[in-house]
Amino acid sequence: MPRSIWKGAISFGLVTIPVKLYSATEEKDISFRQVHASDGGRIKYKRVCELDGDEIPYADIAKGYEMADGRMVILDKEDFDQLPLATTKSVEVVQFVGAEEVDPTYFNKTYFLQADGPGVKPYVLLRDALTASEQCAVVKVALRSREALALIRPKDGVLVMHTMLWPDELRDGSFAAPPESVTVSKAEVTMAQSFIDALSADFAPEEFTDSYREAVETLVQSKAEGLTMPEEAEAPKEAEVVDLVAALRASVEAAKKRRASAEQAKTG
Repeated sequence: MPRSIWKGAISFGLVTIPVKLYSATEEKDISFRQVHASDGGRIKYKRVCELDGDEIPYADIAKGYEMADGRMVILDKEDFDQLPLATTKSVEVVQFVGAEEVDPTYFNKTYFLQADGPGVKPYVLLRDALTASEQCAVVKVALRSREALALIRPKDGVLVMHTMLWPDELRDGSFAAPPESVTVSKAEVTMAQSFIDALSADFAPEEFTDSYREAVETLVQSKAEGLTMPEEAEAPKEAEVVDLVAALRASVEAAKKRRASAEQAKTG
């Protein structure tokens, strides 16, 4: 069982729900170290002050905020401890909304909430009430000395909390929109829908794997054992698309063949 990273309470009206917080995700990326290419020695970095050239111990390092005029304002732990953050050990419910109302772009990180001690019954009450009303709770919470918006929703019998970005942290993506002068024909849209239909299925994330990570792990193991990696066949170059309908029709046929092969593999 993972270790809880935070303990506090959800304020649900006059009801208090003691909870523990657990990270719901873990990254499985390949971790590398920077080394000297000729002998494999690790590369180490020193914390050096640019003014006097001295190496600075971690205990003497503070946070500095550079003003627009170049002045540096130095803040230490005591300064941050004095900030009036009411949500330090509480999760304050501020609103209830439908899950479809929140743009997934806002989501930052996901956590599991576990009832702590006497919080089991009120936890179940909040979980079942959210389920019955098909609503999610918008809350404010402080994690790692930073306040955040978050969304609490029931999932598989557990309350899940998604921390969210603030509105001013979302960029305006209008620059990426194609020019309004570019249009497509009804036939092209219909064929594109056919391709979508050919690949439509229930989402099954367990069917997907990180092929890049697997390839890197194989590469590392091969080099460790002194083996040579087999060369992969060169990928065919994609032809320039001139006729969208013809290209989509070919894509539909290829998708149907892949699906048929996949179904045949499942049934043996």
